[in-house]
Amino acid sequence: MDQRVGHGPNLAGPQYNPGREAGMPTYEYRCLDCRKRLAIYQRYEDYGRVAVACPHCGSANLQRRIGRVRVARSDESRLDSLSDPTGWGDVDENDPRSMARMMRRMGSEMGEELPEEFNDVVDRLEAGESPEDIEQDMPDLGGGGAGGDAFED
Repeated sequence: MDQRVGHGPNLAGPQYNPGREAGMPTYEYRCLDCRKRLAIYQRYEDYGRVAVACPHCGSANLQRRIGRVRVARSDESRLDSLSDPTGWGDVDENDPRSMARMMRRMGSEMGEELPEEFNDVVDRLEAGESPEDIEQDMPDLGGGGAGGDAFED
């Protein structure tokens, strides 16, 4: 069965397949070259044995990501957790990695699926990239509101 993707280079191997078989697991990756997130459907027995590549740029330089696990919590419980000042004492607003940890925590406490841009920003902060550089690369960040910087107070 040919499972090549219609975008980018013509690659053999398991790739995005919207007509995937029932029960076939999704493996989430991030391409370390083009920074895109991708999901690859693959049979259990093929995982780790069949090479995978990014459907966007063709790179095999992929990092496996673990999907989110949902825990049922009330809105009140989530807000209580976020409002506890002892949980924020180690946040250094001048350290991108510290800001990334804070953003990941806030994102997970919200319990909702966040836009891909949020995860892209946090990944770049975790890598030590400055908020200013990220904002320059992503001018529409923050909804494109008039006159405000997405990372400013």
